[in-house]
Amino acid sequence: MSIVRMKKLRVIAIRDQRDDLRRALVHWGRGQGHEPEEMLSAPDTAALRRPERAGLMNARNRQAEVQSAIKILERYAPMKKKLLSSRPEVRETEFLDGEARERDYALAQKLNEWDGQLKRIAADESRLRAEIESLRPWEALDAPLSGAGTKTCGGLLGTAPAETDMAAVKEAVEQVCQEAELMLVSEDEQQHCFIVITLRQEMAAVEEALKDAGCGQAAFPGETGTAMEGIAAREQQLAELAAQKSDITAQVVEQGPQAPNLRLTADRLTTEVARAEASERLRGTDNIVALEGWCPAPDMERLEEALGKLDCAWEFSDPEPEEYPDVPVKLQNKKLVQSMNVITEMYSLPAYDGVDPNALMFPFFILFYGIMFADMGYGLLMLIIGIVAKTKVKPRGGAGHLMTLMILGGISTFVFGALTGGFFGDFLPQLAAVINPDTTFTAMPSLFTPLDDTMMILIGSLVLGVIQIFTGMIVSVVHKCKNHEFLSALFDEVAWWYILIGAVLAFMGVPWLLVAGVVLLVVGQFVQKKSFIGGLTGLFGAIYNGVTGYFSDILSYSRLMALMLAGSVIAMVFNTLGAMTGNVVVFIIISLIGNALNFGLNLLGCFVHDLRLQVLEFFNRFYKDGGKAFKPLTVNTKYVDIIKEEI
Repeated sequence: MSIVRMKKLRVIAIRDQRDDLRRALVHWGRGQGHEPEEMLSAPDTAALRRPERAGLMNARNRQAEVQSAIKILERYAPMKKKLLSSRPEVRETEFLDGEARERDYALAQKLNEWDGQLKRIAADESRLRAEIESLRPWEALDAPLSGAGTKTCGGLLGTAPAETDMAAVKEAVEQVCQEAELMLVSEDEQQHCFIVITLRQEMAAVEEALKDAGCGQAAFPGETGTAMEGIAAREQQLAELAAQKSDITAQVVEQGPQAPNLRLTADRLTTEVARAEASERLRGTDNIVALEGWCPAPDMERLEEALGKLDCAWEFSDPEPEEYPDVPVKLQNKKLVQSMNVITEMYSLPAYDGVDPNALMFPFFILFYGIMFADMGYGLLMLIIGIVAKTKVKPRGGAGHLMTLMILGGISTFVFGALTGGFFGDFLPQLAAVINPDTTFTAMPSLFTPLDDTMMILIGSLVLGVIQIFTGMIVSVVHKCKNHEFLSALFDEVAWWYILIGAVLAFMGVPWLLVAGVVLLVVGQFVQKKSFIGGLTGLFGAIYNGVTGYFSDILSYSRLMALMLAGSVIAMVFNTLGAMTGNVVVFIIISLIGNALNFGLNLLGCFVHDLRLQVLEFFNRFYKDGGKAFKPLTVNTKYVDIIKEEI
């Protein structure tokens, strides 16, 4: 277990080799770069300029186009996906194939063009359908919608709400122009559609009369024929658009098999974006560029080898203590212990000058999880889920660590389930009793059971709590001694060891260790506070906080017993409910539903409570948080996994 030692990296390179420098950094993924702050703040380097952002913007635009093309294919030509499948692996030479990238990008542009055409067709179809609907009420009118008439007569198209008295409207029109004629064209539950034939010199007066009667005027600009002719023309246009849409859609669907290539190119362009962002961190003049960052000490030799192939100068140095808050943190552990990264990152990474808690936490976390879940059936389910996910899906990063935790937690759960005789609670004995009421199989073999040995389990839980708390205190003492903080270790941890262990021995008639611990605690407060009043108040605070703190922390571990008991009882309740029916099929259905709910509840509940014990009861003994994650210049692909090769 360790926090990887970091080296500060400074690089100056010829501007012409800027792309080669960023390519090397991204390829090896061993450096975390940023702008050289000291150089930028110096008065004599004020002329340094940032590189052009056009490259980064272009890379992002190309990436967005390919992502859009992928979504288009998913919409028009979806491919069947296997329920459990891992991401394809691609060799780095194939991944960096520039010709394939440009070919796929050209296809993406074509797909986006087709999608734009389809969207325009859809908009035109919506417009034409809306126009057809507006013409439908006038379909029976055998006259031009433009209102054209003779030299002396013309027509007005009007509409009125459905509740309008059309006889009154007709009367109002005739009062204005005796020669006017109002003819109803159509009516429905929403409106009346009509035409008024009138003399041209009276048309303005008729319009005013219609307005006063609450009618509106219908206008169809650009329409020269009848409504039926307009509808027929638009239906013809819709048919032509449908044919175009079908042809374009067929071309899009034909490109469906190219989806994997487009996904690969999307990741290729992610690489371009990463490289362009790396260039953004370079600062320099017209001739040189500069970069400052961090490199893990174990990778320094490999990175020097890559930089040695370029015309650049570089320097590695150890960070100063005042720089520790800014030094990125990388944890280095064995494969199984790496699964604890999920817990650490969920809380907070340790500070660069702190302690990596993963290896210390690992045995406790797995042990506690098994104690709380403690069921062979649930353990088998966790094992199956974890192993299938690891072998089929092959998740990476946090998801991969979670699946490893699932497997390890499943093993621990199965072991403690075997010790307590739990297999989906008392599923097997209850099933045997339903099948044969006279069966002698009433319980699974067990070393102890949650219901019968509750006090023993509680004491064991508290003992485990004491062991973990003492482990945290030991880590704190070791760390303080390494930092030459001997007095702090003596007065803060060793004194309480004497007090806690001495309190137990005092009941056995051996009080001297307790007395020694109290003396150390008293002396420590006066030495550290350096005043009588400060030492006295500090003493009272230390005694109160120490006694209540240690008592409450140790008592928190009773949740190990509580969750074991709760999970066992819930499973037994559902099994009993199913057994009360006396029917095997109904028993199995009720038991499966209940155990599924219990499994889901405890899968999360045990994780949360286990996490709480680690970060609140264990970490507060020694943990110094606030670390910043080490984020090297590398490629995080979405669709494929890259097999690294030498370049």
